[in-house]
Order: sequence, then structure tokens, then C-alpha cells
Amino acid sequence: MGLAWERPAEVSDQEMRLFQQLFYRHAGIHLSDTKKPLLSGRLSGRLAELGIARFRDYHELIAAPDAVEERQRAIDLITTNETYFFREPHHFEFMKQEVLPAVPPFGFDVWSAACSTGEEPYTIAMLLHELRPELPWRIVATDISSRVLSYAQRALYPMSRGQKIPPHYLKRHCLKGVGEYQGHFLVERSLRERVEFMQINLTEKPRHGPRFDVVFLRNVLIYFDRPTKQKVLANVVSQLRPGGWLFVGHSESMNGLLEGFETWAPSIHRKPLP
Repeated sequence: MGLAWERPAEVSDQEMRLFQQLFYRHAGIHLSDTKKPLLSGRLSGRLAELGIARFRDYHELIAAPDAVEERQRAIDLITTNETYFFREPHHFEFMKQEVLPAVPPFGFDVWSAACSTGEEPYTIAMLLHELRPELPWRIVATDISSRVLSYAQRALYPMSRGQKIPPHYLKRHCLKGVGEYQGHFLVERSLRERVEFMQINLTEKPRHGPRFDVVFLRNVLIYFDRPTKQKVLANVVSQLRPGGWLFVGHSESMNGLLEGFETWAPSIHRKPLP
């Protein structure tokens, strides 16, 4: 008769420092000491799956140079938050009322810079399909997590994630699951084909110049310390065309971080025209 697996002990202060250094080095993520329960809760299950009893041993595993896949999995577990369609709805209302009416009738490019499991870019796609049905537009959706990007590309969600989708969008763009997919819905193919998913670390300098009219960078800066926030913001706004818009999360202060930008609301900022 086998013995039941015991959950690892709580993370020690020394182990916490090891993980803090590793996540900062590889992803720019700043884990404060108050995040110790989160780290313990998020990683304990993975340690159990691998049969590892100590957090120190798991750190040694993912710190190895060739442990890219497992290290990425640990980053995924720490950073992935549940999201939903039409989160922070006043951003989409602002897009509808202020941004899109002023856009010329040619290409319109949006970057969902921390797209998680895809609810944000598909929300934007629903909005653009309604407001620019005959005009060109494109969405690039990125995240540091390969796992959530795979989920996003699948575009299959539990019905609970769609509770905030307006009924006419739900009817037009979402297919109700049956059989083994009962209780889920699938975003229709025509929208899926308009969203390009890519894995990107926002702390790394972009390879391209300004190319986006709007960037959504919501609920990700909370993971970074101030120097890394400055670095990420510099990288992101370098991708905004002059006159482009930056949307951040409601709880994320840009105080002293976006010099020269026009602030239209606490979470809505505009890059100045030349």
C-alpha cells in the first residue's frame, strides 16, 4: 500500500529569496515578500506532480540552464490570473466613443500586450468587427506564457468566462458547445483568424518600430518593480505610433512613468503627435 503524498512545507525565507532572484532574472517579475503564500500555493501542486519534497530542490531544478520548459511552467503558474471577456468595460466604451470614430479608413492595429488566455484580444475583435466591418484591422496578442497562449488560440471557454459578453455579441460570435463541450463556448473562426498570437517577454527590447494605434497593457505592471516598469513601458510605448493610445489596468499608477503622454483618464493615456 503506497503512502499518500504530503504537500511540501511552507516556503522558507531563504527559499523565497532564491525564487525571487530567479523570476526577476528570467522574466523581470518582482515577487514581494508578501507573495510567499501565493508562491507556495501556486507551486505546491507541481512539486507533488514531480515527487519533489522541498522547494529548494524545485528551485535547483528550474535554475538549471537547460530547464527552459520547466522554468517557463513555473513562471506560468506564478503569473497567470483568471480574466474574463469585457473586463474593465469603460476602456471598450472609450474605444467605441473616442478612439475609433477618429481613425482614418485604412489599417488599424491593436496590441494586446499581456493577453493571458485570450479574453482581451477576442473582446477587442468583437468590438472592431462591429465598428469596422468593411475596414481593415488586425490584433497582435502576446504573453510570456506559452501555456496560456495555447489556451487562447484554442478559443474554447467555460460559459462563466462569457457572463459579461453583451447578448448580441455572444449570439453573433460565440458557438455554444454540445456533448463533451457542453457548458463551454467557442469564439467563431472569423474572429480567431484576425488575432495573431506570439510569445513575447515585455522586458526585452522590441525588434520593430512604431506600428500600433492602440496598446492594451492591463494588469501586468503589478508584477514588476519600478525600474522594470520603466523598462517595460519604454519597450511598449516605442511600439505606439504618434497619437496612439495606451490602456493600463485601473489599479496601476503611471505617476512619473509616462512623461510627455496625455492622460485622458487614470488608465487611458495618449502618445503625443510630433
